[in-house]
Amino acid sequence: MAVAAAALHAGTVTQAVNILDAGSLLAAFGALGVAVVLFAETGLLVGFFLPGDSLLFTAGLLCAPGVGGAVHLSLPQVLVAAAVGTLLGSQTGYWIGRRGGRALLARGRSRKLQEGAARAEEYLTRYGHAKAIVLARFVPIVRTVLNPLAGALNVPVRTYTLWQVTGGLIWTLGLTLAGYALGASVPNVDRYLLPVVALVVLVSLAPIGLELLRSRKQRRAGGPAAGPTDEPDHATVPPAS
Repeated sequence: MAVAAAALHAGTVTQAVNILDAGSLLAAFGALGVAVVLFAETGLLVGFFLPGDSLLFTAGLLCAPGVGGAVHLSLPQVLVAAAVGTLLGSQTGYWIGRRGGRALLARGRSRKLQEGAARAEEYLTRYGHAKAIVLARFVPIVRTVLNPLAGALNVPVRTYTLWQVTGGLIWTLGLTLAGYALGASVPNVDRYLLPVVALVVLVSLAPIGLELLRSRKQRRAGGPAAGPTDEPDHATVPPAS
């Protein structure tokens, strides 16, 4: 009876896991879940919706010694799992893009995925390989799409590997340690876990919002600017004799 009850409880817990909820993932899978989710988010196009930012921050928070609750994680394990999952996932995404080419991205039916691909290509064009690969880590969806796109565009392997490792370590270690620092310095912060995670999600979406505002400003500035430049041209044309 005890074995059957334990099996039933395990099945119920597994069914209750919400892959979009960082707390649910960590409660069910711990540090291993961090590695798997980050590998899927950075290496597989189907993982673009996964909560990478909030997962890292929440995992760090749950490593802090002052945080109570049912889930407590080991900071070294989380740091290693996050780094391994992210770096292996990104490199896998690069090689998938290298083999599949741009046609691989073109087959995606998700509008968000297509917008992310366009934004990732814009990053590579505007900032160059090194800066774009590092910055993409902090932009949801773009960090998923840029890796296969870099492979499809034949970004040199050494260049890509160097900067994806740099950006990956800054992103994973930075967010995890930020969560750990908050948990260690603020008493009973786990009571406000949902608002804190919501704030992290909003902050992670800020680059997308700023990018949209910048694009709108550019379009508005480009539209009116064309009018005045056309009018003087017509005004200065000499009358026909």
